[in-house]
Amino acid sequence: MKYVVILADGMADYPIAELGGKTPAQAAFKPEIDRLAAYGEVGMVLTIPTGMTPGSDTANLAVMGYDPAVYYTGRSPFEAVSIGIELADDDVAFRTNVVTLSEDEPYGKKTMLDHSADEITSAEARILMEEVNKRLGTPEFTFYPGVSYRHILIWNKAPYDYRLTPPHDIIGREIGEYLPGGPYGRIFLKMMEESSSFLKDHPVNRDRIARGLRPANSIWIWGEGKRPALSDFYEKYQLKGSVISAVDLIKGLGICAGLRSIDVEGATGNIHTNFAGKAQAAVNELKDGQDFVYVHLEAPDECGHRFEMENKVKSIEYIDSQVVKPIIEGLEKMGEDYSLMLLPDHPTPLALRTHTAEPVPYLIYRSTAPKASPGQVYDEFYPSKTGNYYAEGYRLMDHFLQDR
Repeated sequence: MKYVVILADGMADYPIAELGGKTPAQAAFKPEIDRLAAYGEVGMVLTIPTGMTPGSDTANLAVMGYDPAVYYTGRSPFEAVSIGIELADDDVAFRTNVVTLSEDEPYGKKTMLDHSADEITSAEARILMEEVNKRLGTPEFTFYPGVSYRHILIWNKAPYDYRLTPPHDIIGREIGEYLPGGPYGRIFLKMMEESSSFLKDHPVNRDRIARGLRPANSIWIWGEGKRPALSDFYEKYQLKGSVISAVDLIKGLGICAGLRSIDVEGATGNIHTNFAGKAQAAVNELKDGQDFVYVHLEAPDECGHRFEMENKVKSIEYIDSQVVKPIIEGLEKMGEDYSLMLLPDHPTPLALRTHTAEPVPYLIYRSTAPKASPGQVYDEFYPSKTGNYYAEGYRLMDHFLQDR
């Protein structure tokens, strides 16, 4: 038996008037997903434990079968692990975005225009982050370049008491009331203010502006955490597994769980990612003897944050045609029995442009036990009628792997 999880990050949404009162998942043309739903199991799962902040870190931990209340130590340590940073017990890691803030105003009066600086390329961002580390790095504080707008700051021998805000939660808002707080907030604010003074005129940003792109004119520090200690996925489930993602968070989470992380050329974490390449990589891993593959697709989430309604619909259609369909075809050509689970980690509603904590719909299809359920569909609403509900999201993986 082969097992595939397809994680469509942030796919769940609210009905939208411009889509005729439908959600993007309802509006999307997704014949393969609809076919699987008609012969599979659909239900709802709460991936964000009550009281925890809705995010891909806690949610993907739960989907992978780990109780976030037990294992969560922050998101940035997973990202640090993904790019090869060795964390000591007394290190604290922080996510450091390069963002676009409005110009001219004093720092606290600026507006968060874009948490991703128009999804800046990794090559451009690396140059900027090297400049940041050159100017702001110290023996205590080191900045490391990551992927696109997502980077890491390590504070060596750090305290642990912070009040930091994700930049994607405050798009379009004045940043003053969301600046770093707590006893060490001034340290981070000083770094952010100083970065703004030299990044705005950096040649990389001047070139981006000339090309009609937003500049990465400040860093934004958030998402603190300490070294994680996950139990091994193989020891937990007796399955050899791989993770396929463009996002350091998910790659690092998989590595910490003992999964093999697979890089795919052209995987970007947005709607321009190599969807087909990810599907082929998943099939290749299963052919090479892996039992379990976790395929993470960031595009719907990024479209939600950026209020790109048409692209969010397209991203779901691409997942259907370029990921789900070829993976199913590959498994059937292999002659393998398989189980496939599709779900988002959390909603990222276009109307809010940030994550929410509501339950999300899941779909499980088992090639060994297809069961016709006429009229059954996969969206944000029908699955809630089935009575299939997991209030503790990490238990869904146990259910998915029940026939191993």
